[in-house]
Amino acid sequence: MILAIIALIAGLALLVWSADRFVEGAAALARHLGMKPLLIGIIIIGFGTSAPEMLVSALSALEGSPGIALGNAYGSNIANIALILGVTALISPILVHSSVLRKEVPILVAIIILSFILIMDNGLSRIDSLVLVAAFFLLMGWTVYEAKRNPADPLTQEMEKEATLAVLPIGWSVFWLITGLVLLIVSSRILVWGAVVIAHIFGVSDVIIGLTIVAVGTSLPELASSVAAARRGEHDMALGNVLGSNMFNTLAVVGISGLIKPYAVDADILSRDMPVMLVLTLSLFLFGFGFRGRQGRINRFEGVVLLVLYGGYLAWLVRAAIGAAG
Repeated sequence: MILAIIALIAGLALLVWSADRFVEGAAALARHLGMKPLLIGIIIIGFGTSAPEMLVSALSALEGSPGIALGNAYGSNIANIALILGVTALISPILVHSSVLRKEVPILVAIIILSFILIMDNGLSRIDSLVLVAAFFLLMGWTVYEAKRNPADPLTQEMEKEATLAVLPIGWSVFWLITGLVLLIVSSRILVWGAVVIAHIFGVSDVIIGLTIVAVGTSLPELASSVAAARRGEHDMALGNVLGSNMFNTLAVVGISGLIKPYAVDADILSRDMPVMLVLTLSLFLFGFGFRGRQGRINRFEGVVLLVLYGGYLAWLVRAAIGAAG
């Protein structure tokens, strides 16, 4: 028991640290190889913070723990909106003034609905997974096209600014790229092992562990980057980190884990977690978009509302876990 808890905590800490090193090395190397800052910001930095979710879910599926794989992806999406945006808004209210963001929320809603349709038969097949991965690549292409078409967009400018910070020498870039990737894999295996053992000891499902401890842990890079962006006044980057990560999780993380090993989907995912994820995403219309000429803003009060909603969701999960164990 103690060893499993240590493995869980150490795995999470190493996972977050190695993810930062991996993204830093990859971004710096891309600059040395001549990649444009815009592409670095969108592809490497924008989606690189989801590397922990991808590796944890892939290894969980490979090792026969699909509950952690899917719970990690969807639980991270819920934590990204309710927990991370809630905390970020408390620290610094988030202004919403990017035309790209106004298109991304409807796309995220469509992605969630697509995912629901694909797994509503209580299973994720390789065909389902291929559809998700194909949709991810289409989304990436659209994102790059929109960014090039609207270079004056605040989110585009903030991404380019973020990418210019990658100034490591090429040798260190390669070192941190390789070291970060290796440690990501190692820490993911440690984390998954600890999570599975703890789930078995307490008699709760892998899904609950994936939706809570693992999901929050793998979302820490998004929390750090969103808070830092908000404090620098890069409000679109703070919100863009969350939306981009949720798209990546729903399409690529779930799709890749299903390609590795198709698995059954817990009925609670469909009846509880996906509706919560959809409602929270739709709430961004109300919180983030301006009405009657008012500029969109996620203020501190709305940040508290999001945190209260997340607390209620966690209480729901705890009640479900107690009911299942009892």
